[in-house]
Amino acid sequence: MISQVMELHPGIRWFHIGSDEVYYLGEGKESQECLSKGSTTTEHLFLNHLNTVATYVTSSFPGVQPIAWDDMFRTTSISTVTGSNVPQMVEPMIWDYNPVLDIDEKVGLVNKYRQCGFKKIWFASAFKGATGVNQALTNITYHLENTKQWMKVAESVPQEVVQGIALTGWQRYDHFSVLCELLPVAIPSLAVCLQVVKEGKYTEEVWSFARSFLGMPQLDTDMCMSGPAGTFPGGDVLNHVSQFTFCLKPSLKEFLETNRYVTGWFSHYHRKRKMVHPIMVQHIQPNAQSLLSHWNSFIEDLRESLLRIYFPEAVEEWMEENVLPWYRTLQELVDDLNDSVTNTT
Repeated sequence: MISQVMELHPGIRWFHIGSDEVYYLGEGKESQECLSKGSTTTEHLFLNHLNTVATYVTSSFPGVQPIAWDDMFRTTSISTVTGSNVPQMVEPMIWDYNPVLDIDEKVGLVNKYRQCGFKKIWFASAFKGATGVNQALTNITYHLENTKQWMKVAESVPQEVVQGIALTGWQRYDHFSVLCELLPVAIPSLAVCLQVVKEGKYTEEVWSFARSFLGMPQLDTDMCMSGPAGTFPGGDVLNHVSQFTFCLKPSLKEFLETNRYVTGWFSHYHRKRKMVHPIMVQHIQPNAQSLLSHWNSFIEDLRESLLRIYFPEAVEEWMEENVLPWYRTLQELVDDLNDSVTNTT
């Protein structure tokens, strides 16, 4: 895997080898056999493996520095980490994606890792992801606050120890989960957070600069965007996802759940038996057909904008998870209504 990534990224200076959240460490057959002998611990298993991977990187690609997530070091004793040779091999990256951080605790981790022998330390925030496994729109404020908190941590530790900060952008929570925020949707968040890192702090000018740079008349995800979401590449995707989230889906939900003619004269009971009063059709059908026409046009435009960026498989997945279930619900109601009208006639 490392060789494949390096082939695609020649000339890089750092290589992140992961190593976080090793929840099932020690549960495999080989690990249990080692542990049963009493000569090692789960911490040593982890550090030995990390050392092996890091050694492969440095020996195969001279000049490339391995980075590893820090969470497995947090509860491991200083003496255990120090004696593993890992501090000479990797640079730890402390991650936390919450909008409120315990600054003192993060400073304490930095001090601990310095005592372990790590020369350089990274921080990791997030500009998207971390707020919901199937989140559609990026909560800019959440990630902005997280970035601002990391700036406070950076100010509270010796500057020479901080190698950098990574603004992570999750696309999935893991390889088997659904897609969360698409990259075009999160570009405004990325722009704001990058500007905060560049300036070292947040000011109103940061927000104004990001909005102007992206060509956005407004930078706010709390309302339905009726106009262009920005002139940046992918801005049309953000516009479509915003419209779907704040306008299209709520209007359909309202029609299905609160329209008195649908809930009172064309319920699931009526639909199952294909029965509807002809007069009630006049109250239901125009709205249903209008909504369906709007949805057909929207889906065509959304798919076209997504296909300019993503492979068809990714477009199919996102549409299937987010849009098409709602569309099918509406289509089924229209079909049932037409069938009921025919049956009644």
